[in-house]
Formats: sequence, structure tokens, C-alpha cells
Amino acid sequence: MTPVLAQVDFWGMIAGSGPVPLAVMATLLGFSILSFTIFFSKFGAFRKAAEANARFLRAFRKTPRMDAIAAATEQYKAAPLAAVFDSGYTEVCRQVNARSTVTNLLSLERSLQLGISEEIGRLEKNMSWLATTAAVAPFIGLLGTVVGIIDAFQVLGAGGAGGISQVGPGLSEALFTTALGLFAAIPAAIMYNYFGNSIKEMGQRMDDFSLEFLNLTERNFGEQ
Repeated sequence: MTPVLAQVDFWGMIAGSGPVPLAVMATLLGFSILSFTIFFSKFGAFRKAAEANARFLRAFRKTPRMDAIAAATEQYKAAPLAAVFDSGYTEVCRQVNARSTVTNLLSLERSLQLGISEEIGRLEKNMSWLATTAAVAPFIGLLGTVVGIIDAFQVLGAGGAGGISQVGPGLSEALFTTALGLFAAIPAAIMYNYFGNSIKEMGQRMDDFSLEFLNLTERNFGEQ
């Protein structure tokens, strides 16, 4: 038996749609393309960041001296942990240059937290577009459906007899915009939740790393 969707003439519905449904379809298509573009871009960036984090963390744990780690951070530019290290190391150098030791751990902790916040903000870039698509696309599709239903009933009222055979094509076109809205919204919602969890995990790793950084600081400068 031939599937129902295989019998639907989608191109015919698009070609026969009025200006408002066409505008709705174009808007939803744009949202969908933007969502998938963000997904592939961020997926690659997150994978690269995770791999760079793992390499940097191995080097950090093997090297007992801060200056040696700082000299190697250029090799791990994609690692958020390396950026957090730079934020903390800058504060360490500032205190050591002024007093030959680290005396203000609270200031160092604040510097590390600022570094973490900056990296989380970078990871969250364009996430708002995914959230907007997930929230707004169904309503845009519903707008196209409502307009299409109004047009269909206006045709029915003006034509008199004819019944469902007269308004059926118009109703199909109207409901098609709702389907497009869901097609744009559902993947965007999945992507948003997926990356949101990834950002939380990476943020937790950065928080844990800040504790390791403080331990290394105490080992390097605590006795001076």
C-alpha cells in the first residue's frame, strides 16, 4: 500500500499557496536552516573543545610548574580549560610581581570565575536562536494555518455548494504550514537541550579545574 505522504503533492501545495502562507513557509525554512547550521557548527566546536580539554588537562597534571604550563597554553587554544588557566595565571603573576607570592586567594578565585563565565558565554553563543526557533516556529506555522483556513472558508462561502472537495486543497495547504512549524521547532528544541547539557558538563569541568589550579598555586607559592 502506498504511504499517504507519498501521495501528497508538496510542491503543488507550495506553488498554489498565497503570499501569506508562502511568507510563513519561507520564514520557517529560514529558521530550520539556521538551526541546523548552528547545530553542525557547535557540534564540531564542542567536540574540538572536549578533545583539547582532555589534552590540556593531561599536560597540566603532569607539569608541576605553572610557568611551564603557561608556555604551552598556545597549543591548546581550543580548550576552555586553557582559557581559564590563563585568567588565573594572569592574577598569579600580578600578585607574585607585587609581593613575590600569592597572598590574596579570594582575588584569584574571582579571576578564575570570571574566566569560567567568559568561556561559558562563548559556548552559549547562538543558543538563543535555537531557543527562539523551538518556541516561535509552531506559532508561525499556526498563523499560516489560520490564514489558510480563513481563505478556504471564504472560498466555500463564495462558491456555495461543493463541500469538502472545494475546500480540501486549501485546508491541506493550511495544515502544511503547521507541519513545517513543528519540523523546524522539534529539532531546535532537541539541539537546545543537547547543547545545554554539554555546556553544564563543561562548566562543571571548569569549576573542578579551578580547584586543581588553586591547589597548584598553593604548591608553587604557598611556602614563600
